[in-house]
Amino acid sequence: MALDPAAVVARTHRAWDDEIQPALTDYIRVPALSPAFDPDWAAHGHLDAVVDAAALWAASRAIDGLSIEVIRLAGRTPILWFEVPEFPGDGNQGSKGVDADTVLLYGHLDKQPPMEGWREGLGPWDPVVIDDRLYGRGGADDGYAAYASLAAIEAVQAEGGTHARCIGLIECSEESGSPDLPAYVEHLARRIGAPSLVVCLDSFCGDYERMWTTTSLRGLLGASLTVQVLDEGVHSGSAGGVVPDSFRIARHLLDRVEDAATGRVLVPELWVEVPEGRTGEIAAVAADLGDALTSTYPYRGATQPVVPSTDPAQQLTAKTWEPTLTVIGADGLPPTQTAGNVLRPATALALSFRLPPTVDALLAARAVEQALTADPPHRATVTVHIDSAEGGWDAPPTAPWLEEAMAAASEATFGPPARSLGEGGSIPFMGMLGRRFPHAQFLLTGVLGPHSNAHGPNEFLHLPTARKLTAAVALVLDAHAAR
Repeated sequence: MALDPAAVVARTHRAWDDEIQPALTDYIRVPALSPAFDPDWAAHGHLDAVVDAAALWAASRAIDGLSIEVIRLAGRTPILWFEVPEFPGDGNQGSKGVDADTVLLYGHLDKQPPMEGWREGLGPWDPVVIDDRLYGRGGADDGYAAYASLAAIEAVQAEGGTHARCIGLIECSEESGSPDLPAYVEHLARRIGAPSLVVCLDSFCGDYERMWTTTSLRGLLGASLTVQVLDEGVHSGSAGGVVPDSFRIARHLLDRVEDAATGRVLVPELWVEVPEGRTGEIAAVAADLGDALTSTYPYRGATQPVVPSTDPAQQLTAKTWEPTLTVIGADGLPPTQTAGNVLRPATALALSFRLPPTVDALLAARAVEQALTADPPHRATVTVHIDSAEGGWDAPPTAPWLEEAMAAASEATFGPPARSLGEGGSIPFMGMLGRRFPHAQFLLTGVLGPHSNAHGPNEFLHLPTARKLTAAVALVLDAHAAR
């Protein structure tokens, strides 16, 4: 019988209220920091705890043919792997194996650091529901994905739908740039096969009114800049004017790669032309929603955006297809209350460059390193360490069946039709999969909407959106099998 969208919506709603939300509440309580933020992650055991909990929950699902495995390669964070044969089966499923048409569902369970600034009554490891928002670190980014993926498969089977072979790859190093993932993809290559559809629930939504799909992601270049002028600090009164200030030199070097007045990145290798299809998407969203997607940031006082709000298309272009630099950390600077009158020996800055989706990340890294280290002022000791260089992703043209499936799924679950747009963040897995499976289709979507504040304080999961999106994924799985 045909899959009934209303029945799928009702089933996934119940699954969220009765089973997924309680599981996510427990998940939020665990400080499962990504390995970049917790070098002793193995000893602490938090990543193992959330993976094991998700595996235990998965084992309780009424999914025909489901197999679950927690895989741990030596020295690497664990992953949760699940596999579900084609449904309904034809009696010869075991002989098809990886040769069967396959859907790969992806998510991650590691988290960003707690961050300061949580409102009173909220905290990163204290799950609280207020006005249909589940607050706490990691629920929306991206702990819900494993649970929602399995609930979608379960709904397809329970309500009379069909799906291809489904495999799940839930990792624990995404927030660190997925350094462990390539090893697992190689380790599981035969079992993965060649997916025709990749479903990833780790992206954004422009609002909570419809299903949003992401068509491009920016890359990410992380670098550490260190300027050293002394072997030890000296009195600023006796040495000031003679010994150069390390922070001033660092500031001068940054002027080589970024215009301090406008924020425009000055390194040519970090720029590309925006494809015509993407400019069309941006123009359509801007015409429909104006600056709704870029006016929700918690500006302080009279702070204004870099690009005026009167030009929403350019704002969307800037956040999806242009490079940016953010100084995300510093060493060598004491707190203001304990800062003495000392010429400090060194200043170190953590730099985060967002790269346009099609920029060569390694070429960009070499260009940035050269710009920052060439002919340093006062012959100071300047070092640049490239911490990570991950390229972005630009989706292949959307197949007609997927275009129709996304539109129908959004209308059946949310009401309004789906929207597509690039996103300024990074998901290293998508670029990796895009290169490995150039003929696959991609459903990249998520629940990170206005004010959800992933990575920051007061992060929340909008529960009504998560319920509807789970149902929408179920409908797309059914449409994929019937294409």
